[in-house]
Amino acid sequence: MEETVTENAVHAQGLEKRYGEKRALAGFDLTVRRGTVHGLLGPNGAGKTTAVRVLATLLKSDGGHARVAGFDVAREPRRVRGRIGLTGQYAAVDEMLSGRQNLEMFARLFHLGGQRARRRAVELLEQFDLVEAADKGVDGYSGGMRRRLDLAASMILAPDVLFLDEPTTGLDPRGRGEVWDSVRELVAQGTTVLLTTQYLEEADKLASHITVIDQGRAIADDTPDGLKNTVGGDRIEVVVGDSSEIETAVTAVARVAQGVPEIDEAERRVHAAITDRVAALTDVARTLQDAGITVEDIGLRRPSLDDVFLRLTGHRTDKDQEAAA
Repeated sequence: MEETVTENAVHAQGLEKRYGEKRALAGFDLTVRRGTVHGLLGPNGAGKTTAVRVLATLLKSDGGHARVAGFDVAREPRRVRGRIGLTGQYAAVDEMLSGRQNLEMFARLFHLGGQRARRRAVELLEQFDLVEAADKGVDGYSGGMRRRLDLAASMILAPDVLFLDEPTTGLDPRGRGEVWDSVRELVAQGTTVLLTTQYLEEADKLASHITVIDQGRAIADDTPDGLKNTVGGDRIEVVVGDSSEIETAVTAVARVAQGVPEIDEAERRVHAAITDRVAALTDVARTLQDAGITVEDIGLRRPSLDDVFLRLTGHRTDKDQEAAA
């Protein structure tokens, strides 16, 4: 059966998967357009990794159907595997070898001959900016370099679809930035990426479309901006210096607010939805200044994916909870 070329690299409908009494996937639907980064967000236990394992033919579903790179994952798993790459949460490279040796080893495992394996390793070292470290032991690589090497290994056969499952777990901001740049380069060259992550900033920066999964089913599917718009528009926030000043701040914000201002007593914060950003900010700032209120912070804020996640699932991601701890 020849591949049917469509605009979708991944299409899943009604996927089901049970582990005993637990439904890991409960009618999960997903559509990923070719040549894009598609984010898959959800709390721990929501079904993200199970969905990826089904789509990557590592796990058989109990119901529903899915096609990846034009092939049915249940009926044509070998053809699917020939067109995908998979990178898990932790680098799978051999620390005893150099970066070049790792890539040549993986290329030989993919049945490339010695000369082709060496040539492909050189190409990938250049593509992932690892030429200077090519002959150094991986045990001396930074976290970001290891993840880039892991991505390079998954690209030995230049897959149509690359599954990235929590690719920047444990990396510092610089390392995450390095991986993000590599992912963007892959997509520019035509690879489709399905990204699972709990770093909402990562999804916001990389993904052109996002699916939110919870309790085994998709509960939202839209562009990052589209998801943010479901939470609401612009907001003004004011933090006063003393709790006794909150009431005055509420009055000032209410003058420009759409709806009733919300209050966070613990943080002495007053915030509300607005329409005219500049006029609202100017009005509130002037009113508070005239009233002699001590303002520790004042500003405009647009909804974030964190707001979306909180609204849809009822709690923040585990990564955000860890950061706040």
